[in-house]
Parts: sequence; structure tokens; C-alpha cells
Amino acid sequence: MSSRKPRPRSVKGAGLGGVNRALTLGVIMAVWMLGLIGRLYYLDVIDYVQLLGQAERQQQRVVEVAPQRGAIYDRQMHALAMTLPVDSVFAVPAEIADPPDTARRLASVLRLDAKELFGRFEAFRSFCWVKRKVTADEAAEVKNLDLKGIYFQKEMKRFYPKGELAAQVLGYVGMDDQGLAGLEYGMNSEVQGAPGHIVLSTDAHRQSYASSESVGLPGKSLVLTLDENIQYTAETILDETVRKWRAAGGTIVVQNPNTGEILALASFPKFDPNVYSKFRPREWKNRGVAWVYEPGSTFKLVTLAAALEAGLATPQESVDCQQGRIVLAGHTIHDHKPFGALTVEQVLVNSSDVGAIKIGLRLGQERFYRTIRDFGFGQPTGIELPGEEHGLLKPPSRWSGISIGEISMGQEIGVTAVQLLTAYSAVANGGILYPPRIVHEVFRGETHETAPPIQGRRVVSVRTAEEMKGMLRQVVEQGTGKHARLDGYTAGGKTGTAQKIDPGGHYSHFHYVASFVGFAPVRRPAIAILVAIDSPVGAIYGQEVAAPAFRSVAEQTLNYLSVPQDNPTRWLQLAAQPPVRSPRQIRAGRAGIPLSVSERTVAAASPVQNVALRSAVREPDRATELVSGGPLVAVPDFSGQAVRWAAEKCETVGLELVVAGSGLGHKQKPAAGALVPAHSSVWVEFAR
Repeated sequence: MSSRKPRPRSVKGAGLGGVNRALTLGVIMAVWMLGLIGRLYYLDVIDYVQLLGQAERQQQRVVEVAPQRGAIYDRQMHALAMTLPVDSVFAVPAEIADPPDTARRLASVLRLDAKELFGRFEAFRSFCWVKRKVTADEAAEVKNLDLKGIYFQKEMKRFYPKGELAAQVLGYVGMDDQGLAGLEYGMNSEVQGAPGHIVLSTDAHRQSYASSESVGLPGKSLVLTLDENIQYTAETILDETVRKWRAAGGTIVVQNPNTGEILALASFPKFDPNVYSKFRPREWKNRGVAWVYEPGSTFKLVTLAAALEAGLATPQESVDCQQGRIVLAGHTIHDHKPFGALTVEQVLVNSSDVGAIKIGLRLGQERFYRTIRDFGFGQPTGIELPGEEHGLLKPPSRWSGISIGEISMGQEIGVTAVQLLTAYSAVANGGILYPPRIVHEVFRGETHETAPPIQGRRVVSVRTAEEMKGMLRQVVEQGTGKHARLDGYTAGGKTGTAQKIDPGGHYSHFHYVASFVGFAPVRRPAIAILVAIDSPVGAIYGQEVAAPAFRSVAEQTLNYLSVPQDNPTRWLQLAAQPPVRSPRQIRAGRAGIPLSVSERTVAAASPVQNVALRSAVREPDRATELVSGGPLVAVPDFSGQAVRWAAEKCETVGLELVVAGSGLGHKQKPAAGALVPAHSSVWVEFAR
């Protein structure tokens, strides 16, 4: 048996196989490396931003912190709203050793629900609020507990140092310092500022290891046209009037008729914006702009002014009032008492509805409607307050056969207090309608944005305005407005008594709006005031309910503004001096430090200082009113003398003293040493 030897392999073939395998492996390794490099490039370069964001979201918690809201001041730079830093308590639940016990101890100190707080600890591991914006006492108690995982963060809290004062104007803010009502809401974009942030970093075990904070941009501050002292006067008298007549509510608005600036806007019911949630929503309502009511006889100003302006009537023209009865479209309208022939002036003085209707009929629907619109009714005034109503005014195409008569006497039309007062101010200042405003200036740091002067528009001629002012003065002197007579000043105005609409759509026989709108002094008015009382009990007429309130507000305001008397009485009328504040209250006011509850109450109830509005103080055209006949008297020198000395000196020599300002004698007319008849008036300006 023969054997064969195996054939040896080709060395060349074996070498080629090894090279192929090595080459294949190299290609695979190269492709793998290129893929790895490409992936790394994609992750590190192309997808870097997205991955970084994911990592930050997993490792960090960002908490937005409300910025410091701008302050709100009155026209004398007294703070009405301010923001101060307070402590907020938060937890990092991952660091809490015994969550149930911690929740129980915190709940007892902060008056929280322990179960609800423990539930938050379970739901959130890196961050959760325990209680925001705690009081100083609460913060101290929490610190004394010395609990692990419980921390403090400074946040800004809104304070209203005057409590209820001007609450409906200012409004209030929520927990996140978002304005929810009033100017806080209407001017929120200006006052709020830009928010800051807290960034909390945690590791893989959810343990917090770092935090950082970015401060937001403070908001802008507001300077209002309101005067704290006049606002306090209006609110006090409104409160007394509403309570006296057991009314459902009311409003008093004070305006500078020469500029449109609102000096006071009081509304009742009231509330405290520091604890607004404890009050009912109806108490948050600003009745000055959000309450629409029928004006009643106060609207006769528009009816008569329209007729005078159109040349369809004159003050002394006679109107047959038909014994207080007129028929329109089959409906009989009665006066409150039968009148025969009355002059146009007497129609206003006696508040004759029949007379007003007959004058309104002369105008015709279209012309009457245009005049009403010219006076600003049926449209917003543009005041900076949110929630302003348009009022109710139908176009003539929707008027019925008796509409022109109803509107002529102030029914079938709805107005707001600010609308109606602005119309009276237009007559008071000589015929120019100035849109009302309540924000004077917006500023941040040294950057001030003062509101430009408001451009008024003429609605009636100077002649018509002067004729209306004379007639409105007679309403106060001889007519239904006698209870509005002022001590030392002339005044003009009109009473109003309007039936309210009951739920069935008919005029109520039990509920009325009693009102009075007027201005003073008549020749050069410094203030215009509206008083409207909702549903008084025991009396319904404006002359009984509202006119006395007008008198009280007007006398105190004119004296406070140091407006010279144009109808001085024999006895000197001096403005009441404000109560003296404690040194702590003064320092706190300057530094923006909140006062205690008792101190805030005193501060809110006390006018801050007796500062007159410069635009309201005018020297009289004639410094003396000479009395014919009688002996001549030498005018004393009042320079550097106190008011009391000047009053006693004038009493001694037989002169009438007219006071402007407070302090020591600064200027006088006539000059010292001048000879004037006895009982003449001497005007003296006092200054500090």
C-alpha cells in the first residue's frame, strides 16, 4: 500500500488571506472610529445646547421672584403704597430627615394644614414653598425651630401704610405681586418691573449643593394727583353721611376744575388692601368710575346750558310750567309741586321738571344728543383707572316719544360720578372740558415722565358758562341747594333726586340716589365736588342728604388749600391744623418703614401736613372791598406776624382779615399804612 504525501499550501495564498482579513478589520475599525467621532461631534457640538438644557432641568430648579414694585405717592409725595422685603419659607424635602414631624411643627407655627404640607414634601424633592411672605414673628418662630432642609428667601411684599385710604383707587396685588384691581392693575406694566430668579442646583441624590439669585429690575413709581388730606376729608364725611342715612353706599369726588386733576375719590363701602381677601367683592368696587346711575335734576345743567348756547333761551326768559303738569306721547309728567310762569333761572333754582322738559323740547333730539356727547356722556373719560363704565346714552334713533323729556330732567340716561363732575367743572372754569386724570407723574430713579398738560376743548362759550354759574349760585342762595351754603365762600351747584330701577325694570318708590354737584368759589372756582348717596333711608332728597356733605367737604378743602374767601364772614375762618405725628412716624415715612397697626391707624386718620396746591391759591383781583362812607383806618403792618396776632389786630382797628397760607405774615394788600374805610377787607398771605 503506497502512501501519498500531502501537498503543501501555497505561501502566496496564505499571505493574501491574512492581508484581506487585516484590511477588513482595519476598515471596520476606521468606520467605527469615524462613527464614534461623528457621534461625539454631534453630541458635543451640534446637540450641545439641547443636552445642556436637559441636564440643567434635571439638576436645577428655577424659582421666579417678583421684583420690587414701584411706590405710589400722593401729590405731596406721601407714600400710599410701597414694597418692602420680607421672609418667605421654602423647603428642600430631600434634606428633611422626618417629613411628617417637620410638617407638623411648621404647620403649628405658620397656621397651615399639616397633611397638606406633608403632601407637598412627598410630591417635590428639590424645592417647595412652605409659606410665602410671612410676618416677622412667624419668621422668628420658624428660625427657632432650627429644622434641617428649611430655608428662607427674601421676597417683596406690598404694604399700604394708610390702610383703607384711597383703597379703591390704589387697588391691591396678589401673592405674586400682580396687580389685581385699581391702579395696581391698570398701571401694572409700569409699576411691576422685571422679575428676578433663584436657581437651586442638586446632585444625583437630589441633595442641594448650590444656589444663586439674580435681582430683577424695580418697577416705576407713580405720583398721583390725589391729595392725602383732601382724600381723608372726603372719606370721613362720606362715611358719616352713609352711616347717618343707612345708605347702601356712595361716592364723593373732588376735582380741580381748571386742570381736570382728581384731588380725592372716595367710595363706600371701603376695604383694606393689606387684607383685601377678608372683604367682599362689592366692597372693592370704585363707585367713582364703575357705578352708573341716573343723575336726576343734576343733569339739568346740560339741558339749560345747551339751550343757552344755542340761543334758544335766556336766564330771564319766562317759561310756562303749566301748574306742574305736562303730557308727552300720552304720558303725564308731574312736577314735585305746581309752578306757573318761571324764568329759566327759576326753573333751575326750583328744579322744575316741567320747565326743563319744555326747554329740552326746544333743542330737538339731534342737537340735544350732540351736546350731551360734547359734555362727555355715553363714553369713557379716559381716566387712568380700570373698570371705567361708559354710562348709558341711546342714540336718537332709539328714543321714544318721551325720551327727550325724560333725558331733559335727568332720567333715561346713565352717568358715572367722574363724567358728571367733569361736566360741571367745564361750566365752572369758563366752558373748557378737561378730561379727568389721576396720575401726575411716572418715574424710576432720576428718569421722570411727567404727564403732559391736558388739552381741553371748549363745549360752551364763556358767556354761557358765566350765565350758568350765576344761575347755579342762585340754586345755593335761594333754591333747593340752601343746605350747601358755605361759610366764607360763594358756591354754585345743583341738587338731584333720582329714582332707581327695581329688578322688574320699573322706577322704584323706595330706592333713590340723592346727589349734589357744585363748585366754589363761584367767580374763580378752585374745586368742584360731587356727592352721590345710594339708597338713603329716612330722607331721599339731595338737598337733605348730599348738600350738607358737599358743604363740609368744600369748607374744609378750601381752608386747607388756603383759598382766599370771597364772601368772608365777620369771624375769621381758620383751617384746622393737622395732628402732630410722632418722631418714629416721621422717620418711618421718610425711610419707607411700615408702621405698627396702631401707628398706621393714626397716620391714616391724620392729615400729614398743611400744604396748599399752588395752582389753587390766587391773589384777589381787588384786595379790599371798600365800604362807602365812614372813617378811614390805617392798615397795620402784618410782616412777620402770626395769624392770631393779625386777627386780633384787625378786630381792634375794625378791618376784615382774609387769610391765605399759614405761618408768619409774608405779603399783604393793601400795603401797610394805607388808609382804607372801616370794615374793609385786608388780604394777607402767611408763609413758613
